[in-house]
Amino acid sequence: MGSKITRRIRFDIRSCAAGGRLEAEWIGPGSNAAPTLVFLHEGLGCVALWRDFPARLAERTGCGALVYSRLGYGGSDPCPLPRRVDFMHHEGLAVLPEVLRQCGVRDYLLVGHSDGGSIALIHAGGGPCPGLKGIVTMAAHVFCEGLTRQSIEGARQRYLNGDLKARLSSYHGGNTHCAFWGWNDVWLHPDFRPWTIDAFLPAIHVPVLAIQGDKDPYGSPGQIDVIQRKTGAAVAVELISDCGHAPHLEKADTVLTGICNFLRHHA
Repeated sequence: MGSKITRRIRFDIRSCAAGGRLEAEWIGPGSNAAPTLVFLHEGLGCVALWRDFPARLAERTGCGALVYSRLGYGGSDPCPLPRRVDFMHHEGLAVLPEVLRQCGVRDYLLVGHSDGGSIALIHAGGGPCPGLKGIVTMAAHVFCEGLTRQSIEGARQRYLNGDLKARLSSYHGGNTHCAFWGWNDVWLHPDFRPWTIDAFLPAIHVPVLAIQGDKDPYGSPGQIDVIQRKTGAAVAVELISDCGHAPHLEKADTVLTGICNFLRHHA
């Protein structure tokens, strides 16, 4: 199916507020030949941190895969800090539609991890989304938990006093400061405590697969419970045992099988 063929691309989103150039990879068939899996990374993620998961999912489904780094991450342009409390709304409602337009994406499915899962839900519930066929979230946030803030405070200490900064720099390079503090500062800001995207869920009208690890230090199973109860479309829930915040890396085979079964029956 050619899904192992990867093209590295860059495109400009300066038409969006505080925009710039984004790095991206396209794996496998183009949008004219198959639906496209669009991957939305976590709060400290980027193209490279997905590792081989997009290629493996593209290979198993026959879909194309578009993987990109948001501003301030990986090889994309930096962005001004601090981020606004509604930064995920901007990503889902302004940036993602522009990415889809510039890349010529037609039929697509969103695969979002952590903050990326939240962005996917906001996008789907925020207005017409021509071509959207389904959503997969992994460790998505739909409200701000004390558990999440506690773990993010722990990450701050590891960045300042441990090896987290060095580990991130191998993926983000000159964007390391921007990537970490752009994520950490906004989540720990007092104004972020009441943050929620509940209002977007009833307006989602495509099938959703919500995946969560039962030992996720950044979010409780209450997150997928809210997604299941409040989303306006069919929701399949998968709570993976003995799994933390990155199900696609920690339990890759289980997640790949679950997504393929979901797409086969729902999307």
